[in-house]
Amino acid sequence: MSRLQACFERLKSESKTALIPYVMTGDPQPEVTLPLMHAMVEAGANIIELGAPFSDPMADGPVIQAAAERSLVFNTSLHDVFEVARQFREKDQQTPIVMMGYLNPIEVMGYESFARQAAQSGIDGVITVDMPPEEADEYIAALRGQSMDPVFLIAPTTTEQRIEKIGSVASGFVYYVSLKGVTGAATLDVEAVAQRLKLIRQHIDLPIGVGFGIGDADAAAKVSACSDAVVVGSAIVKRMAVPGEKTATIVRDVTDLLKSMREAMDATK
Repeated sequence: MSRLQACFERLKSESKTALIPYVMTGDPQPEVTLPLMHAMVEAGANIIELGAPFSDPMADGPVIQAAAERSLVFNTSLHDVFEVARQFREKDQQTPIVMMGYLNPIEVMGYESFARQAAQSGIDGVITVDMPPEEADEYIAALRGQSMDPVFLIAPTTTEQRIEKIGSVASGFVYYVSLKGVTGAATLDVEAVAQRLKLIRQHIDLPIGVGFGIGDADAAAKVSACSDAVVVGSAIVKRMAVPGEKTATIVRDVTDLLKSMREAMDATK
């Protein structure tokens, strides 16, 4: 059983929703990422979404675009993402790590090499934002060959036919993008999300995580009532964007947010 499957099954038995915070590798400095990941778990995170910086992050709004730019100042590469995951695994063998990134660096590395190195580092799944499932056969085979989960996005505009296609190739969980546009771009309509998840569940028998637009404990609690996971990105990255901020301050600000979300989410169950 994969770490992702084990995590979701355990949370289901406890009537809890997964909390999945996002952190960009190397932002705002390389030495911040690893201690922040461990602190996130202590604050109540169940899965870590580990960002790989890319120069043209088409799905991300200004906040995470800026995080990628800050990270790339340090020439952060996929190898650095792997190394952070490897170091995290030295102390934490349970918490799943899902890498989120874009296809170009993976193509350059090669599917087989990428999958092998990612798995060896302790990464459990990959969200490749711009990899359409219709063109992903070789990529999925490479990930599955290393017992890794390909995680795909579903948008508010995704047709039922395409939802079925995604359901046939995805594993671990699927990621529902809760609003039209880029990360951090609009106000969340929780009722619309709940209705959409009912439709998705008619076609996909996997946990559904919801992200984009979840910025505070109230929104996290409302989304947790209808989903299997709450994904938090821009709200965290905003707390890491202060120039010269010390690691301890960043960790405290992020964990305070996650603790408030975890408490609010658990109170809805």
